[in-house]
Amino acid sequence: METKIFTTDEIAMAATAINAGQLVAFPTETVYGLGADATNEEAVKQVYLAKGRPSDNPLIVHVADEATVEKYAEPLSDKAKQLIQIFWPGPLTLIFKLQPNALSKSVTGGLDTAAFRNPKNEATLELIRQAGVPLVGPSANTSGKPSPTLAKHVYHDLQGKIAGILDDGPTQYGVESTVLDMSTDTPTILRPGAVTEEQLTAVIGPVISSHHHVGKNEVPKAPGMKYKHYAPSAQVYIVDSPTDWPVIQETLRQNQVHAGILATNDVLTMNDFPENVEPFSLGEGINGASHALFAGLRHFDLESDVKVILAQAFPDDHLGAAYMNRLDKSAGGVHFNAQHPETLSEER
Repeated sequence: METKIFTTDEIAMAATAINAGQLVAFPTETVYGLGADATNEEAVKQVYLAKGRPSDNPLIVHVADEATVEKYAEPLSDKAKQLIQIFWPGPLTLIFKLQPNALSKSVTGGLDTAAFRNPKNEATLELIRQAGVPLVGPSANTSGKPSPTLAKHVYHDLQGKIAGILDDGPTQYGVESTVLDMSTDTPTILRPGAVTEEQLTAVIGPVISSHHHVGKNEVPKAPGMKYKHYAPSAQVYIVDSPTDWPVIQETLRQNQVHAGILATNDVLTMNDFPENVEPFSLGEGINGASHALFAGLRHFDLESDVKVILAQAFPDDHLGAAYMNRLDKSAGGVHFNAQHPETLSEER
């Protein structure tokens, strides 16, 4: 199959492909999603096949308006309507209980709930409107790999497996949406993202920030809760303290392992890394870091042969909660240990 790159002037062609049951990747303000008609079960199944995604990992349904959600979900609460009014379109995914048999089990992972999102990208909203159907849209990458923030990332992973990619340039945020479960007594954050816990509580009152570990035989209610995610080929190490960088610098100078550094500009300029180190700037502060994290992981995975990647940590609050959630998953929970720096010479 030839994978076509659709421009924003060719949305009608992309919508035609969707209506024909084909897969088209689309841009959002967070990452690129892999789109299929959410009401076409065969098309949805092709999404799992193209990504190599486990079939019990539910999909987010992308809609162009609140009315579409009301077509499938049980009546929305006042709190849900408040959130929709304030944060949609935007990087907030809401989980609702469904009307009986409203969507196929291929979309929901067999649950009686589904996740809905109204993305803040006009090209994709127009694609949904022209297709006339909601779109499932997991990240448009091979399952487990870093999420794509550019059309070329999608093409690398999925060329020949999907009909096309709607290219609207780089994404705005770089980490996926916040997922908030509205089907529970107290709204629960299942995945942190660009909409923070503080912003949510300011609108609807207390929410729970869940760190629930999904068991082997348990179906997750949202993407990213159960399976390994965002992992490049090289082992990622989380660097927790600024005092670790001089130790890393000297260790890499001695063992000459080819290493990638993911850090903000101040870290990169304050340290004299040896020639065997390849830096990738996360920009300035947590805003820059959350935007550039996936791009950096992708860079080292696709355009470099580094053996290890050392990535800067941030405080685990506000937007940092989303950044650290993704970084922890990409590293498999592995942190740099200044007491045993020799581990950097070990390849995955």
